[in-house]
Amino acid sequence: MRICLLCYRGNPYCGGQGIYLKYVAEELVRQGHEVHAIVGPPAPPAMRGVTVHYVPNNEYYVKKGASVINPERPFDIFDPVNLYQYATSRVGAFPEISAFSYRAFAMLRELSQTVRFDVIHDNQCLGYGLLLMQGLGVPVIATIHHPLTVDLKNVIERASSFANKVKGIFFYPISMQRFVAKRLDHVITVSEDSRDRITRSFGVPAQRQTVVYNGLDRTIFRPLRAVKKVRGKIVFVGNVEDGKKGFLYLVKALSHLDAEVNLTVVDGGSPHRRVSTLLIEKLGLAGRISFTGKTTTDDLVRHYNEAQIAVVPSTHEGFGFPAAEAMACGTPVIASDGGALPEVVGDAGVIVPARDSYALAEAIHALLADPKKMKSLGAAGQARVAEHFSWEAAVRRMVGVYERVLMHASV
Repeated sequence: MRICLLCYRGNPYCGGQGIYLKYVAEELVRQGHEVHAIVGPPAPPAMRGVTVHYVPNNEYYVKKGASVINPERPFDIFDPVNLYQYATSRVGAFPEISAFSYRAFAMLRELSQTVRFDVIHDNQCLGYGLLLMQGLGVPVIATIHHPLTVDLKNVIERASSFANKVKGIFFYPISMQRFVAKRLDHVITVSEDSRDRITRSFGVPAQRQTVVYNGLDRTIFRPLRAVKKVRGKIVFVGNVEDGKKGFLYLVKALSHLDAEVNLTVVDGGSPHRRVSTLLIEKLGLAGRISFTGKTTTDDLVRHYNEAQIAVVPSTHEGFGFPAAEAMACGTPVIASDGGALPEVVGDAGVIVPARDSYALAEAIHALLADPKKMKSLGAAGQARVAEHFSWEAAVRRMVGVYERVLMHASV
């Protein structure tokens, strides 16, 4: 099959969508398909066997003053999509994904003169341009990791004022994504929890969705026999300022644990830690929490292997890569019941109620006191990842979705 993947942020180091693109694209190639990827900035590194088409983005939403004018092409801003992106960004909206969809449509229309695609597969963009792509006579499928209503709810909960709540509502293009999602040929999602939320939030019937669990590269995330456990070390991986990740509940839990319990935070070197820093200082925990800053994948795997426990306290996860990564490394996991985490962890970890720092502290204390259980959960986690979370199986299931959609389209 000839497959065109769309990803408005293509680099795997800018978030989960880039990771998803890389592994899906390369596995499709391994399974014998021809794959093109239309990507936005930051561009991904080369993907084996994948033809990449880069769509530039002037990034007006982060530029101020005269910096919006490109000195080499000063009249660029009057391009219709650029002008739309500039104008909407100035009133607090986030036009990146809709602008990408229009640019991707223009590129696809040009590509279709020489390449006949069987399927277009979008990765969480859901811009209006996808509906234009359907006019090219090619089925359009999208992966929705979770509906943006989850992010909006988190912003509203954490907003310090009514004005900030309104800004959040205006920022997220939920109406566009709801409109587009209902009109696509099919939706792939990454958990049963996400499928239910997509039905409730976007109105996409469950029968027009297929759950395909994410995979994991077990050649990377694996036990390191030469690395010894560090007594009292627990690890958290994620953006500490993203309220969905539940980091503040973990900080509060740490304040109820013995002083020899220390937390390592792998947050990609996030420059914004205002809320978490204030809480850490208030609770007097600065000496017990270390931030790794920007780290390599090898270092991330080492932190998983050194930790006695990995904690994933998210209030919501559409899937939850840190839980699966820790399990693949043989590290026992304590996770909240937020979103799809119970699906991912299953009976190979400890599940506690989301937003409950006391329950989290009790679970950490109990597990650290039970080396035998830590060992058995570590082994169970490895086995669960091997059985359920492989990119090879995930992509074969995706191809099955493509085939069913194509068969329906030809009837």
